[in-house]
Amino acid sequence: MRFYDRKTELRTLAAIEKSSRRSSQFTLLTGRRRVGKTALLQEAFKGRHCLYLFVARKSETLLCESFQQAAQQSLGLPVFGRIVRFRDLFEQLLIHAKDTHLTLMIDEFQDFARVNPALFSEMQELWDRYKDTAKINLVVCGSIYSLLVRIFENQKEPLFGRLTNRMELAPFSTATIKEVLSDHNADYTPEDLLSLYLLSGGLPKFLALLMDADATSHSQMLRYATSQGSPFLTEGKDILVSEFGKDYGTYFSILQLIASNKTSASEMSSIIGRSAGPYLENLSQEYSLVRRLRPIFSKPQSRNNRWRISDHYLNFWFRFIYANQALVELQRFDLLHELLQRDYPAYSGLVLEDYFRTKVMEKGRFTEVGSYWDRKGENELDLIALSSLDKKALVAEVKRNASRIDLAILKAKAQTLQSELARLKVEYRGLSMEDM
Repeated sequence: MRFYDRKTELRTLAAIEKSSRRSSQFTLLTGRRRVGKTALLQEAFKGRHCLYLFVARKSETLLCESFQQAAQQSLGLPVFGRIVRFRDLFEQLLIHAKDTHLTLMIDEFQDFARVNPALFSEMQELWDRYKDTAKINLVVCGSIYSLLVRIFENQKEPLFGRLTNRMELAPFSTATIKEVLSDHNADYTPEDLLSLYLLSGGLPKFLALLMDADATSHSQMLRYATSQGSPFLTEGKDILVSEFGKDYGTYFSILQLIASNKTSASEMSSIIGRSAGPYLENLSQEYSLVRRLRPIFSKPQSRNNRWRISDHYLNFWFRFIYANQALVELQRFDLLHELLQRDYPAYSGLVLEDYFRTKVMEKGRFTEVGSYWDRKGENELDLIALSSLDKKALVAEVKRNASRIDLAILKAKAQTLQSELARLKVEYRGLSMEDM
């Protein structure tokens, strides 16, 4: 699959690279796994004098051996002797950059903490010594948001205050997802688009897996995702087990409950037999995998919360793959596919709501987008978008089938928020798959 979008990010990286020819730049690029950080860096700096290093979880000696080879192959840099400490290689690269401009990319930077925690202090000392004389564009990236924040924003950490730039890479927009699908299936249907959004959530890695497998229609996508050998069967576990460590079983149970629409902390706690609160806070703050949702207009201290998995692929994986792991082990992929087909309409209806909330935020002049529900669950509004600039509001009902939308019922439900909406010009709409 070709490289898509990222025009703003490419312009930003180009501007940073230009600035680094006058003064050293230190940039942090963050974003969830499979969002395309590495592909972005490779696209941004192709054809330039650059070195890409990936921090694998192995000994510093073995890591330096691979780094030394990469420096020799990519830069033609004669690194003499056998380097066993990263600080020695980093110093040679900084010295090299005093005469020749260099872009140095370090991927999964936070994993240096597993290799040798002292590396951050060593890098800080060398950066402070050489940054005023070296012409270097240092770009580090990683997937574990909390660790990266701690490394660079905790005042007690050695690299605190050293960043000159910070970027966060988001999944593709709904418009880009459409473009990808259109390039591979010019006659795609709304069902095809919804399936692609449901399985990928706009993450380039999963879009590429589907498109490269010629799974460009609804039926082909569902079949591919549940077929023997499909990466969709294993990616969820591969991504998360190493991050959670020995507690991964509890975390997985909570994520499975959320994916099955059991979204309140109290409900989860009663099912797993222990307080889900600390795990949810870790999933939110440490791993950025879930987000706490409150009804729009509710106060920050409101306890009327729901939890959602931030990543659509992971939500799909926990809902259908992890929940039916026995079928995967027995290689009954036919039954797994049948279960997915059975539950797809109801499940995709919830995903459709998120699609429109995302699309409205991307396209309109709205400053806040969310939904509403009361404590009893009797009055729910799928989409509310507010514009503090234009003093307008959009209240929408979302259904797969347009014929099931009744605007009279929608307006009656919205009376619950009469006082909050009173000063706004309100538009009531029905949104279905025809509007995707």
